[in-house]
Amino acid sequence: MSQAKNNDGVDLDLLLEQWRRERPDLDCSPMAVVGAVWRANELLRQGVMTNLTPAGLDLAGFDVLLTLRRQGRDQSLSPSALAKEIMLSTSAMTNRLDRLEKKGLIKRCSDPNDRRGLRIVLTEAGFDLADHLVAGHLGVEASMLADLDADERVTLRRLLEKIKRP
Repeated sequence: MSQAKNNDGVDLDLLLEQWRRERPDLDCSPMAVVGAVWRANELLRQGVMTNLTPAGLDLAGFDVLLTLRRQGRDQSLSPSALAKEIMLSTSAMTNRLDRLEKKGLIKRCSDPNDRRGLRIVLTEAGFDLADHLVAGHLGVEASMLADLDADERVTLRRLLEKIKRP
């Protein structure tokens, strides 16, 4: 059995061997690397969702809650600053904020420094939920990375940060 066999049973060495046989003119090694990253992403996403689903949240809402939570109690961000931190368009941010506001997890407040502006702040319920979820979130992530030692985690992070746009 190949060492490159993934958790979903796909043998990446076999995949590369097949492509080398069929298309010896191409270097297909990027395909195996990207496939491994995609599979890891899906495993991580599924693991994180086990923590969020009972709270009725999706990854998008969770991202907003944690971004606001790490600002500190009673601290706020403008919708555009929040969108920038999460790397989203402001229109996509509006939908997320609407859903979280309906759940009573955030509130929109007037910006005291700009009467046309808004600030987004966690409600007490949103703050408490974020605090609860982040502890479970870190536990899930730690368990998924348990086979990596501290140095391997640092190395993996540095390697993944080298991936760039085409």
